[in-house]
Amino acid sequence: MVSQAMVKDLEDLLGKENVFTSDADRQSYSFDSAVLPSVIPAIVLRPTTAEKLGECVKKLYDADIPMTVRGAGTNLSGGTIPDTEDSAVILTTALNRIIEINSNDLYAVVEPGVITAQFAAAVAKKGLFYPPDPGSQSVSTLGGNIAENAGGLRGLKYGVTKDYLMGIEFYDSTGALVKSGSRTVKCVTGYNLPGLMIQSEGTLGVISQAVMKLVPPPQATKALMAVFATMQDAGDAVAGIIAAHILPCTLEFLDNNTIVRVDDFTHAGLPRDAGAILLIEVDGHPAQVAEDAEAVEKVLKACKATAVHVPQTAEEKTKLWEARRQALPVLARSRPTTVLEDATVPRSQIPAMLKAINDIAAKYKVEVGTFGHAGDGNLHPTFLCDRRDKDEFKRVEDAVDEVFDVAIKLNGTLSGEHGIGTAKAKWMEKETSRGTIEYSRRLRKALDPKGLLNPTKMVDILK
Repeated sequence: MVSQAMVKDLEDLLGKENVFTSDADRQSYSFDSAVLPSVIPAIVLRPTTAEKLGECVKKLYDADIPMTVRGAGTNLSGGTIPDTEDSAVILTTALNRIIEINSNDLYAVVEPGVITAQFAAAVAKKGLFYPPDPGSQSVSTLGGNIAENAGGLRGLKYGVTKDYLMGIEFYDSTGALVKSGSRTVKCVTGYNLPGLMIQSEGTLGVISQAVMKLVPPPQATKALMAVFATMQDAGDAVAGIIAAHILPCTLEFLDNNTIVRVDDFTHAGLPRDAGAILLIEVDGHPAQVAEDAEAVEKVLKACKATAVHVPQTAEEKTKLWEARRQALPVLARSRPTTVLEDATVPRSQIPAMLKAINDIAAKYKVEVGTFGHAGDGNLHPTFLCDRRDKDEFKRVEDAVDEVFDVAIKLNGTLSGEHGIGTAKAKWMEKETSRGTIEYSRRLRKALDPKGLLNPTKMVDILK
């Protein structure tokens, strides 16, 4: 329980303006972007310095109060929903400084509350490039990106957040400061704790600072939009591009349902009668870009593309990519409930996964819009429904179960970038093993013996 004495103690530490106890404030941090029941925490805390963050964690630990760390709450698997009504939510949004951008050694030092898109823009002003670009980048924070190992449209060529984390500072469950990694390209001092913290979903520590790798920006880019009569033709083209050993910067897929709904909202001029489209971008040295674009176009035509459109202006190109980024918010406007998944398969299995998604939707008589990062095998089948209709929502749940079963049979994974949280925890053993679950639980208990750090997420430490 959070006593009045504890509230006063935390107000003295953080300032009254950073301790939220009203019903309205606490309710604002009772949910995230997952379709899961909300849980109103006992208290919400917003430390303004790393030192205060550590002291805050220690006070909660000493008082046996469970903690859920939260950035912007854009995660999609329940990871920032409080565990119980006796929990505390710790916000990292006030720790939002870009401490350093080092152009000579190609790294940046940041606090966890820095917004991803703002960081990328600040880096770009220095003539450098931070590639990870999750769909929520305009609001998501770097601490959350690390905790979820966020990906994005550029993951095919440039990788995801784990590929850019060089060093980290975090507080363990007791409030002790842990440092690992460095500003150097090579570092083998001790355990790879940055790697441990990646996709740990707030279960192993509370991030206070990170060192992120930067890279030079590409000299040139070229975008293409390929139109297909069927989803299967588009899927074959994705597999064909990868099989031809061409590595685009981005290779995105939208099915007809998504195309029509996005075009209704954005008026981007998308081909509304297409079965599917691929949005592709190649980048690098100008000569390489020209060569890759030509090779991609050959594969697209060989795979029955009915048209290949090349944007002629930067404005036209931006309009296309903005339309793609609107896929989820537009689909989410369509029905009261949106169940977004991220089943991911080896890229050669994209055609099979696309067919399975449509067959499953037809079998359970549910509506689905599918889009995603097809180039890295990461699809987002988005089921549109109304959870108040119990029969319809049960059919959606059964459809999602089957989608995951198919993904695993195709040597894929439950989650390419959204995480496990509580939403997918029940399927973990299907992909891994009972030994994996128990090993993970022992690891958590060793690092957090009281079971206070996001205790029920991913692998429930309280069981």
